[in-house]
Amino acid sequence: MSSNTASSSAGSGDSTTARKNYKRPKYSKFTQQELSACKPILTPGWVISTFLIVSVIFIPLGVISLFASQDVVEIVDRYDNDCIPAPARTNKVAFIQGAAPKSCNRTLTVTKRMKQPIYVYYQLENFYQNHRRYVKSRSDSQLRSPKFENQISACKPEDDAGGQPIVPCGLIAWSLFNDTYTLSRNNTPLAVNKKGIAWKSDKEHKFGNKVFPKNFQMGNLTGGATLNPDIPLSEQEDLIVWMRTAALPTFRKLYGKIETDLENGDTIHVTLQNNYNTYSFSGKKKLVLSTTSWLGGKNDFLGIAYLTVGGICFFLALAFTIMYLVKPRRLGDPSYLSWNRNPGGR
Repeated sequence: MSSNTASSSAGSGDSTTARKNYKRPKYSKFTQQELSACKPILTPGWVISTFLIVSVIFIPLGVISLFASQDVVEIVDRYDNDCIPAPARTNKVAFIQGAAPKSCNRTLTVTKRMKQPIYVYYQLENFYQNHRRYVKSRSDSQLRSPKFENQISACKPEDDAGGQPIVPCGLIAWSLFNDTYTLSRNNTPLAVNKKGIAWKSDKEHKFGNKVFPKNFQMGNLTGGATLNPDIPLSEQEDLIVWMRTAALPTFRKLYGKIETDLENGDTIHVTLQNNYNTYSFSGKKKLVLSTTSWLGGKNDFLGIAYLTVGGICFFLALAFTIMYLVKPRRLGDPSYLSWNRNPGGR
């Protein structure tokens, strides 16, 4: 009896040991977190050196970025209010929706030499292209291939006209910007090249070269510009630029490029058609002429951000250095930071 009990106890112990071994994970330095790792001790020297290195890198980058931004020459002209006749400014929406002539003349003066290419932009403010319903109101498959022209379910309310599908459908295409600009310099016409203003990837992959506009702007309400039905969508670059929606309510979109230099003191005459209705939502319209630098367009934010971070780091490094020299503290034994070592090497 006792021998049976002993044998059963031994069997039970063996099964328990086997069960424990079965649940034990396979040993490796990775699973046991024993891999070699860099664990720097944040001594005053390390902290001060790190802040100094960051300041030494960021401050020159900030200065270089600001100089690059200052090299960009930019002319900005807001015209939405001035291009409404004074008697009609009490009801701008009625004027812009009416049949009265919308032609307007503007004069710009070049204050600094502008090297080609000079980019012509239109800038809109308070226009929320990032609204969810607006962004979703399009059919990407319809834009790519003519066999999908009936896929208009996502385009409401601008999906069909008289029962026939609209190509391109949706609110984005329907609201295509339709102000036009004609430029001249010192009474000599100034050509604006509208080719090559869209992304190459958009032209080749998002807009088909066999897709042509159909029934566009033929609904009850006209939203913006019309499209030439004889030109494929892949060649209508104004539309391609507009269809790449902006993330912020203030944005610029490329209208064209001036491929000649403008000299200091040149007078640019602009004859524009003020057609686009931004008055219904208190929007603003601006015409922008701008050069670029190796860093892009005019934007002081990057340089200011670099200088701010670099200045803060330099100030902290200086403050910590003074604190360390005036009132130093004795460092503790770093071996106490490890749980599996004897403190002090004992």
